[in-house]
Amino acid sequence: MDIYQHFREEEQPFIDNVLSWIEQAERTYQVKLTDFLDPREQQIVDMLIGTGGRDINVYMNGGNELTERKRVILAPLYDTIDNEDFQLTLLQGSYHEKFVTMTHRDVMGAFLSQGIKRQKLGDIIVGNGLIQIVAADEIAPYIIANLTSIKQAKIRLEEKPLTSLVVEQKNWKTADKTVSSLRLDAVLKVIYNLSRKDAAEMINKQLVKVNFKIVDDTKFSLQEGDLISLRGKGRSKLEQINGRTKKDNWNITIGILQ
Repeated sequence: MDIYQHFREEEQPFIDNVLSWIEQAERTYQVKLTDFLDPREQQIVDMLIGTGGRDINVYMNGGNELTERKRVILAPLYDTIDNEDFQLTLLQGSYHEKFVTMTHRDVMGAFLSQGIKRQKLGDIIVGNGLIQIVAADEIAPYIIANLTSIKQAKIRLEEKPLTSLVVEQKNWKTADKTVSSLRLDAVLKVIYNLSRKDAAEMINKQLVKVNFKIVDDTKFSLQEGDLISLRGKGRSKLEQINGRTKKDNWNITIGILQ
């Protein structure tokens, strides 16, 4: 069976990485710890582990059960995995809401400007004068030493126990919709109540992400489970494809993050 047929072409390099991790863990009987993976990448790992009776277990941890980005451990069946094995550090800082407005995008930009790879960072929580970042242990000292300001506001990050992590339960509102096709512009139009022209313009301006990757092709075909985000309009997902209608449209179930 061709494993790749179940995935998009652009996901093949990541699939190759996962297959390499699996082969390494099975051959060497050693634990493999990954960088932080987004939910789609986590899903791919689960799908690949589930094929062919693997002799390894998969574990995921991003700080607590509600985090979105997680590090993954592939381990032989007999190994016992503890939270410390994920090598996670929670960094926390504060800012004065009265004088500066801070967003997730601002914090992420500050990280990237320091040359820090996104894969080394887990969830980033910003709000109520507080910044929390889950980072890989190996990069935490560098972050503390070098990330000292965001948006010209001085920031002093310090380590905190992971039990201090503030992550809220995500609330998804679901609804059934009818779309003319599963193209990105057609689904975007329905979810965000846009004209087809405006939806296409948003996509062409690279304001739309599918599974955390920018997609600038209006004809991009969505699949069940895809996560969508439109800058300034929030997140949504294609929860289920329910089949064709009598008029040959598609009936779908969507979720919108409240």
